[in-house]
Amino acid sequence: MDKIMKKLGEAELEIMQVIWRADAPVTSGFVLKELQGHRKWQLSTLMTSLSRLVDKGFLSCDRVTGNNLYSPIISENDFKAKESKNFLEKLYNNSLQNMVATLYSNKAIKDSDVNELRKFLDDLEGK
Repeated sequence: MDKIMKKLGEAELEIMQVIWRADAPVTSGFVLKELQGHRKWQLSTLMTSLSRLVDKGFLSCDRVTGNNLYSPIISENDFKAKESKNFLEKLYNNSLQNMVATLYSNKAIKDSDVNELRKFLDDLEGK
């Protein structure tokens, strides 16, 4: 994974989520169909976004078959890890404890969420 990962806009993230879920190279038509109900795009708008994602290094485009087949270069997990780290650094001074405390004190997470997190951490320590 590149040290400097470019940012994704909201629409670009939706496109990437469709492609990550597909788990195989996809056409622009597939992506357009999957985005129905979320985005009211023309194919030309989607093609511009796909091209931008290729330029940013998120996608590769295979033109060998005559159809453009898009595949992710950056995995969903790598993207989430990098974005989560940036989020934690920017908003919570790189402190997971500060984040959880803020969410809990503002009722954004419930006691059941904290219990679930506690169980998860206990399971991690038990391994």
